[in-house]
Amino acid sequence: MLYYLALHLVPHLSVFNVFTYLTVRAGAAALTAFAISLAIGPTVIRLLHSLKIGQYIRKAHVADLHELHKNKAGTPTMGGVLILLSTLTALLLWARMSNRLVLIAALVLLVLGGVGFFDDYLKLRRKQNEGLSAKAKFAGQIFAGFMLGAVLYCYPIALSRGHFIAEDIRDWRGMRDVADMLSVKASAEGAALLASAPLTDPGDPEQQRRLLHAINKILAKTDLASGIAAEIPPAEKELAQLLARGPSQLDERDRQRLNRMLLERQFPASFWPSTTQVHTRVEVPGLKWVLIPLGALYIPFVIFIIVGASNAVNLTDGLDGLAAGASIVSLTAYTAIAYIVSRADWATYLFLIHVPEASELTVFGAALLGAGLGFLWFNSHPAEVFMGDTGSLALGGAIGTMAVLTKQELLLILVGGLFVIEALSVMIQVGWYKFRHVRVFRMAPLHHHFELLGWSETKVTIRFWIIALVLALMSLATLKLR
Repeated sequence: MLYYLALHLVPHLSVFNVFTYLTVRAGAAALTAFAISLAIGPTVIRLLHSLKIGQYIRKAHVADLHELHKNKAGTPTMGGVLILLSTLTALLLWARMSNRLVLIAALVLLVLGGVGFFDDYLKLRRKQNEGLSAKAKFAGQIFAGFMLGAVLYCYPIALSRGHFIAEDIRDWRGMRDVADMLSVKASAEGAALLASAPLTDPGDPEQQRRLLHAINKILAKTDLASGIAAEIPPAEKELAQLLARGPSQLDERDRQRLNRMLLERQFPASFWPSTTQVHTRVEVPGLKWVLIPLGALYIPFVIFIIVGASNAVNLTDGLDGLAAGASIVSLTAYTAIAYIVSRADWATYLFLIHVPEASELTVFGAALLGAGLGFLWFNSHPAEVFMGDTGSLALGGAIGTMAVLTKQELLLILVGGLFVIEALSVMIQVGWYKFRHVRVFRMAPLHHHFELLGWSETKVTIRFWIIALVLALMSLATLKLR
């Protein structure tokens, strides 16, 4: 809202232009969400108290753990509503809500928050730790994942590079023919730009750079598709889709991508073919432009990420501040990644898939980060409120969604490494007990194992935060490791 207000006021008072800057809006969204959390937190906690929405502490199975946690009985839960309210308010104020990635991320956040809210409500009404059935909870998570995967499969958020770099050129001598053809198709300005960048010496790096600069400029402004009537093979689905949309429906990025593919097709001896259908490919962290093609299998892959991430955060939410703090670390990493992949220059330099619309995910991540910090203010030991499934499912889904929308899906294994460890500890415990009737850990998830070893709750939480931070830093380091 404030972004559009600033656009309206800038012609009258230029100082409002600062509110259109992405980094300013991201910082403001974080501060706004944090301030809202602090402001309404006490009221929300009192309301939850008055409604008798308190945590039920189960004594069965592990009496030692009950002894450690029995003083938490009656602490208000469903505190995740505080995170949702603060985040959505900050987004409405500072994000460009016309950006479809923000809308998608916010919708997944609300859907999973709704599933968690209903689960919490049933637990509290029944006065036990049994809310929604496992099938019903999974159904809600699968629905959110399917919705996200289907939208991204049908409406790509990422295209391969539309511009050329030196490594894309197979034969520099053949680039003279490319330049001659473009000079006929280009505008007078484009033809003049080409004329000022002659390739008299195909081995001269400076001449190569100037020619590529001219060609890239022309590709963004010229319609090379006019008169194209040749049949497009099924393997060139992306080219056919762009041609079908027509020149008037293409923005500058799509037009440049279309023109590049047409040049590659017309001059195969001059260009190395670029990667197509990037939106259904998964990038392998640490490797230079190694992409796993999934095609239609990308949809179940996205479902797996959303279900896995939301359940992993849910399993981690067992100690005061643990899930909230670890989520803040993961959100910080993906907020930075969203900004990086939204910039064509940085994405190209780091060999990452470029997602132009991901810039607004920086605001989304920052808002959720601020809301998480505000919630942690009340959730730190001894906790005044618990997030419940309302918060844990929503946060996990948001982290998984940012992994998918930034096209860094596999990096989630490191960014959310602590959640992966916690989830694995449960799977190992259950699987090994069924196979050998022996427990690997004193209790799973892993944080309870260390509690039963004698570690204080605060020590477990802070050490797990440190692990989460180290893994997140490692994930950012892989962006340069190519």
